[in-house]
Amino acid sequence: MLQISIKNFSELSTKELYTILQLRAEVFVVEQNCVYQDVDGKDKKALHVIGIKNNKIVAYTRIFKSGDYFKQASIGRVVVKQTERKFNYGHQIVKASIKAIKNNFNETTIKISAQTYLKKFYESHNFKQIGEEYLEDGIPHIAMLKN
Repeated sequence: MLQISIKNFSELSTKELYTILQLRAEVFVVEQNCVYQDVDGKDKKALHVIGIKNNKIVAYTRIFKSGDYFKQASIGRVVVKQTERKFNYGHQIVKASIKAIKNNFNETTIKISAQTYLKKFYESHNFKQIGEEYLEDGIPHIAMLKN
């Protein structure tokens, strides 16, 4: 089971921030072979949903209240360490993020920009595709909404 911790930017320790950025780069830049600007200045506005196993960060998302990223509340940078994916931590971190949006922002409508190949994964959390597929940093994405 994943231990979940939710922190705003100023509550993150230097070590936690470093580990989160390292995990994001490991998956989004190296594993997916995508050169893009991960450190985008938006982390300061986000709440950080951190999945911890054996005192190590293995899963992560950042969440935003409506208006801070999209018009609706949103979840982004959903990531699970490659060696930990077999344990369904992706589902756990998304469920924790949906709950955190409700508890912290009192919102239930959530918009995401999902990599297209994860459509069924997000549909299992009641997200529905809106609009057409588009390229984001060279990777096919779709907008999805959960009401």
